[in-house]
Amino acid sequence: MSALSVRQVRSRYLVLHGLRWLPTGLLIPVMILLMQERGLSLSQIGIAFTAQGLVVLALELPTGGMADALGRRPVLVAATALNLASLALFAVADSLALFVLVFAVQGVYRALDSGPLESWYVDATLAADPDAAYERGLGLGGTVAGVAIAGGALLGGGLITLGPLGPVSALTVPVLAAVVAQAVALAALLALLVEVRPGRGAGALRASVVEAPRMVRQAFGLLRRSRVLLALVAVELFWGFGMVTFESLLPVRLAEVVGDPERAAALLGPASSAAWLASAAGAALTPLLLRWPGAAPGAALLRVGQGVTVVAMGLFAGPVGVLVAYLACYAVHGASNPLHTGLLHRQVDGPYRTSVLSLNSMMAQPAGALGALTLTALAEHTSVSAAMLVGAALLAAAAPLYLPAWRAARAPAPAGAAGAASAAPAPAAATDPAAAPVRR
Repeated sequence: MSALSVRQVRSRYLVLHGLRWLPTGLLIPVMILLMQERGLSLSQIGIAFTAQGLVVLALELPTGGMADALGRRPVLVAATALNLASLALFAVADSLALFVLVFAVQGVYRALDSGPLESWYVDATLAADPDAAYERGLGLGGTVAGVAIAGGALLGGGLITLGPLGPVSALTVPVLAAVVAQAVALAALLALLVEVRPGRGAGALRASVVEAPRMVRQAFGLLRRSRVLLALVAVELFWGFGMVTFESLLPVRLAEVVGDPERAAALLGPASSAAWLASAAGAALTPLLLRWPGAAPGAALLRVGQGVTVVAMGLFAGPVGVLVAYLACYAVHGASNPLHTGLLHRQVDGPYRTSVLSLNSMMAQPAGALGALTLTALAEHTSVSAAMLVGAALLAAAAPLYLPAWRAARAPAPAGAAGAASAAPAPAAATDPAAAPVRR
């Protein structure tokens, strides 16, 4: 990894990060509406999403351990190939069983994909320069992801307006474009991501699989040793549940106020593009938020702010009000992600970095699955607005969980204190989450 300079590592990370999120942007305007077009009810869509969350719950920590033990490159290649297969299946799925299979494969992909690229970037940066500040690149990653998703959503909305292409419905065309984009991402990953791998070949793969149970035990050991890390990971339970409101229910809410699903899908293209540009702008504010009010209090305030924006999405009567609240929600989303992830990175260093990120994601995915199941059923039996209000309350309820990180930042840590998470055999403890002079 040290053969690359800090600038080269950052450039490759940003390119790969952008290509990773482009297919997601293409799917945003159509995913829910396409599933409805093919005969699924909101409750059935929630069941399909649940399959993804359950698979992630089962595989998140073992795959994080595999990435740390085997190497980030082979795990990312496998993840990207699986996502390509799931997108191809999504393009033709026409039953609940097939959509459950799509999201189960997506669950394997997300478990494998959760953390390795970011961990590669941080470790490769430190290998090139142990004193390098990697936080700036992580913040830029949030901006690049927002721009990539925005561009994908804009392109997806534009493809919808072209109408059907022969036997392919208008809502299916962006899915086919996502398949092509994912193939390009796989080729770029093979070309750009280089690393000094801890092991190669079948023996290394077997060893990493054998190592997985120990990695799972040690990952949970991190939680026992750090109240800060425990609280940060718990945030994901609320966040994952509440994110269903603006990721899955917003298209249904917009179709409700517009009165036409296809017109709503066409509006969601540019609206999603603008939302992710707002997210990119929010991520670009990271340095200012770190100076004031600080990482932990800033993250807490943003959790409350996001809940307020979701309330507005659920209560505003016209499409303009709903979309303005949607843009505000994503601006908050983009600003809060780097703060939260930065606090996590400051808890652990060395070979367990991906495992900690996987632990964090492990909480978000099943919580999202539960939210999808609960909130879609609530929307179907009461109203979409009522479901969004419940999700908003859960988003805001996560704010107090940043208090341990805030207290740790204000209290001077004695030498040898176990403020940073560690597990035996553990890496060297990282500094306090707010102690570093430069953060994202």
